[in-house]
Parts: sequence; structure tokens; C-alpha cells
Amino acid sequence: MSAPLFPQDEAELSAAIIDAAGPLQILGGGTRTIGRISEGQKLSTAQLKGIVLYEPGALTLVAKTGTSIADIVTALAAENQKLAFEPMDHRIMLGTEGTPTLGGVMAANVSGPRRIQVGAARDFALGVSFVDGSGRFLKNGGRVMKNVTGYDLVKLMAGSWGTLGVLSEVALKVLPVSETQATLKIHVSYWDNAVACMSAALGTPFDVSGAATVRDAAGGLGVIIRVEGFEASIRYRMTELRARLAKFGETEEISDPWAEVKDLPAWAPLDTVWKVSVRPTDALNVIAMMKELQKDYGFSCQLDWGGGLMWLGLDAKQARDLPACIQVHTALQGAVAQLGGHATLMKSDILSEQDIPHFQPLSRPVEMITQTLRGKFDPRGILNPGRMN
Repeated sequence: MSAPLFPQDEAELSAAIIDAAGPLQILGGGTRTIGRISEGQKLSTAQLKGIVLYEPGALTLVAKTGTSIADIVTALAAENQKLAFEPMDHRIMLGTEGTPTLGGVMAANVSGPRRIQVGAARDFALGVSFVDGSGRFLKNGGRVMKNVTGYDLVKLMAGSWGTLGVLSEVALKVLPVSETQATLKIHVSYWDNAVACMSAALGTPFDVSGAATVRDAAGGLGVIIRVEGFEASIRYRMTELRARLAKFGETEEISDPWAEVKDLPAWAPLDTVWKVSVRPTDALNVIAMMKELQKDYGFSCQLDWGGGLMWLGLDAKQARDLPACIQVHTALQGAVAQLGGHATLMKSDILSEQDIPHFQPLSRPVEMITQTLRGKFDPRGILNPGRMN
């Protein structure tokens, strides 16, 4: 196999794609190895790094896509600013190494618990530069939110997993760090209570910035609700939330648990993990289906985004049964499709090399649009073939 390619700038990136004799594996920091990977030559954006422009007063940052998220977070922290969509670090849960980069985050549209309040990673991308599968250098958007001309390639590239082009630079909107934050935990008895509690919290006027479930050391189920802002406002909102949510269970204020919710370090021992996105009220249907399929074993579950994001997991003993594991995967994607959502197989020792769709199969109309787009941006079909399948 040919040696990996590490272009130093857009010109070298374009030349590498033009000269490619076969498929290319597009890599950022190498922390998100999801889906079947082609046998093609590796092309990394790791050397396309550095913050190009940072204007704290304009809440704008422009950086090359090989720039590490840690470097961006450090630069923002010096000005008391943040990446509001708080991207997940997959390394512990997936068991991968490498360094999370801006390009990887945008290509996978990686968004954390605050998505319910401020939006996803794609909503903070103001502009992108990338090289498509023909080697053309393209640029879209700008450095202000109102700069929208022609096709919105910014949104198109976010979540495309490197199948339409290789990102080289991204312009981002950033936000100030809140003065303080507080988290309320409500001890609930059942999943239906958990979903109802999160929905009730999100239905209040108290600007909730996080709504998820957690398990305590004894295996009990809890809902955690986060609010952020000025201290006086936090105290008022926490008091009101405690009063309104007390009917769901005992309440207590706890220290910041959101890194564990966002990055799932406790899920590292699980063999098989799915990421599921459905309407919050449909989460209960998915849980009921998993209980039926896994009645002899049980399964792990965590809800985020008020129930709109589900993490489902099986331990090694369960996952060792290949036919049963395939059955769970097929049934899960089928049920989620009926609910208008999608389920992605994030990791599995036993399923990773099987001929199954790791990403949710697309409906026929969406698949036709997807193939048309790929034909336009990557006519040779060399960019990450096998990804998103």
C-alpha cells in the first residue's frame, strides 16, 4: 500500500487528489473510525493546521482543518470564549488514538449536549474551503452570518464525512463563556418519567442548555438539567426548575457532570455501541424494542438532547453472538427508519467487518439526491468510498 499523503497546503492537497490512481481514505486526527473503510491510500489533513484569523470582538475564528480542537479551545479560553456546540471527543468510547481536529469535527458534524439550545456544529460554520474529488479548490460562505450567496456548501459539507470533498479551512462563529452554570439532578424511576421530565424542563422559559440521563453507582436512573448565565439568573431558574420538576422525583444540585455525558468514558468497556437520533417522544419506542430483543441480557442506554439523541450499547458477552447481534442491528435500523430517525453503528468488534450498513440506509429519494451530489463533487468516486454505508 502506498505511503500516506500529508499535503502542506491547498495546492498540494489538490495535486494529491488529481494524481490519485484509486480510492483515498480521508483522515483528520484519526479519532473517528466509523463505518467500513476503503483499502485506498490514506490522505491526512494533519499538516493543514493553524489559526488563520481570530477576531474576539467579532466572535469569529478561521482555522485550517488540521488544527487540533485543543488548540482552538485554548485560544478561545484566553479571550473567555468557547465553541458553543461543545464537540464530543470520541477517543475513550471508541478506543481510538490521534488528536481531534477541526476538520474531523465539521466533516462529522460532531455536536454535544448544548445542541438543544444553540444548534449543531454546522450552525456555527460561517464558511468553508475544500478540494473536491476532481481536485478543484472551492470556497463558500464568509466570516459573517449574513454572508450567504449561491448554494449553501457550508451546510452540505458538515456531516458529509469526507465523501464530497476534503476540507482545508473553516470559519466559525464562537460565543462568550457563561459567567456560571448549574446542574439539577432529578432521581426518576422509569424511562417514561425521564423523557417526560426532560420535556417538561425544555418546555419552561428557563433557557435549558442540557437535558440528559445518567446512571448512578447503584444503577439508579437520573435526569440532569443544565442552565447557564449570570449568577442571579441561575439561582432564580434553579429554584423554579426544582419546584416544577419535583413531581418526577427527588431533586438535588450536583457538580458539573457534562464531560462524562458528552464523551461517554464509562462506555469504553462496551463492545457494541449505536448512536440513534429520533424524536424525543419516540425514544421510549426504541427502548421498548431493545428490551424485547435483549430480554435475556439487558442493554445500556443514555439519552441526551432531551431524548432526541440515544446511545445504546451491548457488552462483550451479548455481542459475541453474531447472528443475534446482526438481528439487533437490523431491527434497530428498521424501527428507527419507521420513526423518521437514524441509527449509526459507532463501534463493534464483531459487526465492524460484516456486510451491513453502519450508517442508516437512506430512503430512495434521499439516496438519489446523495448519489447525484457525489457524482457532481466526486465523479471518480475516490473520496472515502464505503463511508456512510
